[in-house]
Amino acid sequence: MDLGLKDRVYVVTGASRGLGNASARALVADGAKVVVSSRDEKAVAEAAAELGANAVGVAADNADPAAADRLIDAARMHFGGFDGILISVGGPAPGWAADNTDEQWQAAFDSVFLGAVRMARAAAAVLTEGGVIGFVLSGSVHEPIPGLTISNGLRPGLAGFAKSLANDLGPRGIRVVGLLPSRIDTDRVRELDALSGDAAASRAANEARIPLRRYGTPEEFGNTAAFLLSPAASYLTGVMLPVDGGARHGF
Repeated sequence: MDLGLKDRVYVVTGASRGLGNASARALVADGAKVVVSSRDEKAVAEAAAELGANAVGVAADNADPAAADRLIDAARMHFGGFDGILISVGGPAPGWAADNTDEQWQAAFDSVFLGAVRMARAAAAVLTEGGVIGFVLSGSVHEPIPGLTISNGLRPGLAGFAKSLANDLGPRGIRVVGLLPSRIDTDRVRELDALSGDAAASRAANEARIPLRRYGTPEEFGNTAAFLLSPAASYLTGVMLPVDGGARHGF
């Protein structure tokens, strides 16, 4: 199936590793051009180099109010266009409701929530018909994840913002979509398993609750993201798609 991605231009934030990187790889593999960003200048340069000639890296912090315009300008300057953005950011600090500090909440809000809102607004201001805005959120949109209180608080709010934005931009032919990963086999998820004190036991217990009985691969997530961002998904907007091996049992 041709996803229609050839020569389309996307910005992917948080793309030096993890789910953002997997998504950028899938987009490039299907012919798209990408601007990848990360706070770490060295890491994002290495990620772009690995992706090849159809990628450029820009060091940017989602919490920086100027980051969105810089990334969109980079897409236009290097590749002559801008067709969409996938907003991904590293997970906020783990912790329980009584443990997380005001500083941790504020840092996460600025990066995970307000930074994502700014990115989406900047993209919406310049995208034309056929453009798309994607959010990498979390399964916590539907069900809180123990030990990730800050993420549990922020991700559902972003999902609500995304759905509101989908309603606002739909008449202009611009789509807004969300991906809700659960146990995808990334460094972040391995770190969360290790917090239990027995990473292997934690993974086994989690896999037993997943109908497919395994963690997803970053490649599987990236392929799903590439589809949702592509013209092949042109009649999908306002959706929050679980990428979780069936772990969410509700409708």
